[in-house]
Amino acid sequence: MDYKKIVKMGLACAVLSMTAGVALAQDSVAPGYYEALKGKKVGFVPISMGFDLTQGWLAGMQRQANELGYEIIVRDPNWSVESGIQAITSLIEEAPDLLIIQNNDNQSYNRLVQQAAAAGIPVIQVQQSVETKSDAYIGPDWFNIGTVTAQALVDKCGAGTSGKIAVVEGATAAPASILMKAGIEALVAQHPEVKIVSSQAADWDASKAFAITATVLQQNPDLCGIAGFWDVADTGTAGAIREAGLEGKVVLATSGGGSRDAGCAKVTSGEFAVYHSYNVAGQARDLNDAIKMLLQANLPAGSAPFALLSPLVQVTKDNMTPSSCWTLDEIGKTGG
Repeated sequence: MDYKKIVKMGLACAVLSMTAGVALAQDSVAPGYYEALKGKKVGFVPISMGFDLTQGWLAGMQRQANELGYEIIVRDPNWSVESGIQAITSLIEEAPDLLIIQNNDNQSYNRLVQQAAAAGIPVIQVQQSVETKSDAYIGPDWFNIGTVTAQALVDKCGAGTSGKIAVVEGATAAPASILMKAGIEALVAQHPEVKIVSSQAADWDASKAFAITATVLQQNPDLCGIAGFWDVADTGTAGAIREAGLEGKVVLATSGGGSRDAGCAKVTSGEFAVYHSYNVAGQARDLNDAIKMLLQANLPAGSAPFALLSPLVQVTKDNMTPSSCWTLDEIGKTGG
């Protein structure tokens, strides 16, 4: 009797039995779940891959894609609207199973969202949405961010101060900037003790934010506070405050995705007095959930739009903890 052959046959049968058992268990727990995702193609067109938000989203999404066996195709326009239009147009022609886009403004990608829907491709809009509704929106309530940012300044720049505040906006045509500005103005209108003395667009650029802030501080040496629109750009805002020797005197309230370097480190140093995080790690989880839902549902593109709004967390020196912010390595390991 060839015992080696018997052992090998037994091991092979055990492996086949285990494999079948796993497949059966998977199918009984979530029928069709793995089949709906395996082998699919997901296109991703951010504004640029050169900053923490997009890097964090991709790290979280890539981890899930690797686990479930689908592909993420990244096209990086590097801040160019024209390149973004070309990238999305090309992806629509390639007919992926799902498309994720980050808009620059309210208009540029409108027609492309419609074209994708007409081609039967579901679209997720992340962080900023155009006027045309898509299958999902993942991102913050920007009007609310404007409101809570303004409230933070009202709390610190009311009675006993000059009441003067400045606004360093994002880009003029960006949905996030438009809605944040509206939220700030609506809240400030309820508080006559506070006055906006300057509101200018820095185009999400730190050097422009620095130049705007430096000029405003020269014109208003008694300025009490500044509403910033994005932590990365507001490194420039904070730099101008520091160069003017007004650290601790001019309150800077801003917001961002919660990166440890861009967010919590600046709170620790005192550059950001109040910081509202919309938590990119959580947004990556929401993106992953939306991908799974849309690929499983297999509904006509645009037929059942939904939104997953990112919860805000206010971070200050007093309440900051080790888990208040994230690193790219952490998102890559945990998926969000």
